[in-house]
Amino acid sequence: QVQLVEFGGGLVQAGGSLRLSCAASGRTFTNYAMMGWFRQAPGKEREFVAVNKLSGGRTEYADSVKGRFTISRDNAKNTVYLQMNSLKPEDTAVYYCAAARGFSSGSYYGNYDYWGQGTQVTVSS
Repeated sequence: QVQLVEFGGGLVQAGGSLRLSCAASGRTFTNYAMMGWFRQAPGKEREFVAVNKLSGGRTEYADSVKGRFTISRDNAKNTVYLQMNSLKPEDTAVYYCAAARGFSSGSYYGNYDYWGQGTQVTVSS
C-alpha cells in the first residue's frame, strides 16, 4: 500500500502561520523524484503551490506564495512539510500532498502518481 496522509490544516487569522505535514506509507521518500503541494479552492481548478525535487533538493514555488511558503522534506521520517507564513484569505483552499516517481515539470498535477486526501486551510480576514 502506498498512501500520503496530510496533517496540520485548520482555521487561522490573516497574517498567521500554519505548517502542513504529509507522511508517506509503503515507500520511503527517496523513492519519489518529486514531492509537491497543490491546492484547490471552491469553484476553482487545482493549483500548483510548491515542489521539492530529490535531485539537488531543488524547490519551486508559485508566484502567489513565493517568499511566504517553504517546502521541505525529512527523508528519515518519510515526511514532507509546507510552512505557510503571512497567510492571506486568498490562501483558503484544500491543500493536497502529491508524490511523483519521475522527474518532470513539478507544477503540472498530471505528473504525480500518488495523492493525499487533502486538508482544509481557512484564512479569515
